[in-house]
Amino acid sequence: MTAIPGHATTYEIVQAGNGPAVKKGDSVTVHATGVVQQTSKKFWSTKDPGQQPFSYKAGVGSVITGWDQGCLGAQLGEVRKLSIPAHEGYGENGFPAWGIPPGGGLDFTIEVLSINNQKAEL
Repeated sequence: MTAIPGHATTYEIVQAGNGPAVKKGDSVTVHATGVVQQTSKKFWSTKDPGQQPFSYKAGVGSVITGWDQGCLGAQLGEVRKLSIPAHEGYGENGFPAWGIPPGGGLDFTIEVLSINNQKAEL
């Protein structure tokens, strides 16, 4: 696992991408699957029936810190697994509605589908 400078979140590249990399302020669309580390329970996936890819603005705090910082530098088409400690996820309160316990760590698998409307070749 590779450390995110200045953060406790780490990442592993599952599948290399190519082309541009995610930078602060980019509009990014991803497939994402989140699992609670303590229970190995999936709490959310954009690949589940009825779900759509998720879009956000990178590096500006619109998603949890571990995800926000952990996706910076990911290339178009890259699949990256993030290991996010609680304090860079949902913190000491967790997110009970999603089954994330207080102090729960998270594993997210993120696939970068588009950056600023430039789509990955799948």
